Amino acid sequence: MELPEETVADLNKRLRRIEGQVRGLQQMLTDERDCRDIVTQLSAATKALEQVGFHLVAAGLTWCLENPERSAAEGYELADVQKLFTKLA
Repeated sequence: MELPEETVADLNKRLRRIEGQVRGLQQMLTDERDCRDIVTQLSAATKALEQVGFHLVAAGLTWCLENPERSAAEGYELADVQKLFTKLA
């Protein structure tokens, strides 16, 4: 599967932001911050990670629809890519 360069760059940017959020969570634990604050930030990081997955699968689905023969030859049947969405849900 080939993803557009701008999609890969966007996903990497999102993942770096999430990485920062996770480091922030670690620091919050170390600093013994209020549990409610930690859970709020944990929820935000989780949602951000889910969005990365949705963007990735959407880009892959687009690629499969635009290149049906090639995607099938590479083992990306449309039904299989659609199932990836359910793994994220």
